[in-house]
Amino acid sequence: MTGKSKRASSATQTLGAAVEPRWPAIVALLAVGGLRLALPSALSAGPRWLLIPVVLGLAAPTIWAQHRGLPKLNQLLGYLLLSVVTLDMIWSLSLLLTALPSHREAPGDLLRSATALWCTNILVFASWYWRLDAGGPAARELSNTHTDGAFLFPQMTLLPELKKEMGEEFWHPGFVDYLFLAFNTSTAFSPTDTPVLSRWAKGLVMVQALISFTAVALLAARAVNIL
Repeated sequence: MTGKSKRASSATQTLGAAVEPRWPAIVALLAVGGLRLALPSALSAGPRWLLIPVVLGLAAPTIWAQHRGLPKLNQLLGYLLLSVVTLDMIWSLSLLLTALPSHREAPGDLLRSATALWCTNILVFASWYWRLDAGGPAARELSNTHTDGAFLFPQMTLLPELKKEMGEEFWHPGFVDYLFLAFNTSTAFSPTDTPVLSRWAKGLVMVQALISFTAVALLAARAVNIL
């Protein structure tokens, strides 16, 4: 094998190692559909099971576009899928808020609904961060290592020598990294180990924290029986 062929092979291996798996994001959105089953019929738009086939129906062409090498279409379909799931979550949360004063729903149903929406909030915003940061997974795959984005992950602050020593020289954030970020935002109402750099990301983090605070406030209020 010539030196040129070796370099090409090495580059291919490097790019191959940087490919982000898409299945965690699909599983997260299917989990959102599963959490919707915990809501009473009065707190969901349409049948409670409806979101699962909607997610599957929109995810299929998104995956097809990725495998066909159509990144723009994949990105557009991904935005559409996340928008539908986000609107459904906000609609259910608004129905929950309006149902509280009337006391139409049983306390157990309200607690279960608030918990399901709190978990849904984490999964939805983790998906948004994963989809939007640094142009999305397809754009992040074009670089050998992740050095620029809307979030400053700890691995991005390591010196190149230390990255190589730790085996992180080709590190890229995956869905679990964004899920951890979203979980921290929903529990602490702010990111913990990952500073937020861009304005759009700061806006999303504020919205997520607000939704999480609302769900937690409902849980606390119902727990002390003041609503």
